[in-house]
Amino acid sequence: METELAQLEAQLEHMISQYGRLKNDNAALRSRVVQLEGENRRLSDKVRLAADRLESLLDKLPEA
Repeated sequence: METELAQLEAQLEHMISQYGRLKNDNAALRSRVVQLEGENRRLSDKVRLAADRLESLLDKLPEA
């Protein structure tokens, strides 16, 4: 019985340790997602601006 309790205690400690690590990993990943979403919005805005500029330049070209 004593060994079983010791094994259960060791397993519980291991699970608690894993939980803490996974909780920290999850927080870091959520932060990274927010950062990447912001970067994605900025890059999308740049692409949209470049496309608008290109369209404007194409409109100014004389027709052949």
